[in-house]
Amino acid sequence: MVSPATVDARTAIVEAAATLLHDGGAAAVTTRSVARSAGVQAPTIYRLFGDKDGLLDAVAEYTMDRYVSSKTAKSSADDTADPLADLRLGWQMHIEFGLDNPDVFFRLNRPGSAERSAAQRQGMSELRSRVARLAAAGLLRVDEERAVAMIHAAGTGVVTTALAASADGHDAALADTVFEAIAGAISTAPGAEPYGGALSVAIAFATVVPGLAMLSEAERQLMSEWVARAIAGLS
Repeated sequence: MVSPATVDARTAIVEAAATLLHDGGAAAVTTRSVARSAGVQAPTIYRLFGDKDGLLDAVAEYTMDRYVSSKTAKSSADDTADPLADLRLGWQMHIEFGLDNPDVFFRLNRPGSAERSAAQRQGMSELRSRVARLAAAGLLRVDEERAVAMIHAAGTGVVTTALAASADGHDAALADTVFEAIAGAISTAPGAEPYGGALSVAIAFATVVPGLAMLSEAERQLMSEWVARAIAGLS
């Protein structure tokens, strides 16, 4: 059983390291600086986290978890009746997080780390729920998984490009421009009537099939397969 003292020490160390990382980058996160800031002895850091990489992983998880929690709260306050507007809000918050936390962003998005943490999985779940609202409204022109992958890839690319640019070379309108391009690629044109095409109808219907309780599990599975074949044929 983990003692309260150990939990308190771990929390103090992670919070201290997170502040140092945000203010000074990875170079500022040294064992000495973290120990001094957290009020612990250096060996405590090695005992709890193993090495600097272990500590930075814990900091990334902590920072992302705080972001996801605040995003969920903000989503509840800002959600509108327009699923595309809600998707835009989620996109903007993702971009803002990446630009404000570059070291954490790169650590979370390095090869092999995709959806490794609970916070990352929760963030992807939030994205999928927003895409599912578009699908349910009959506004998707691609299947949900492809839409999620396109949005995630585009958002990662925007943040990476912006962080790589100098202050003078950063295109402030890039994020909005890319979102408009992605929105046009995954959804029906602005102003178009919902359910305006067979593909949108099929995608929307696919979202409700699992909830058709009057059908047996086998019937729902068969219908899902039929709808998936229709979507593939219409795409």
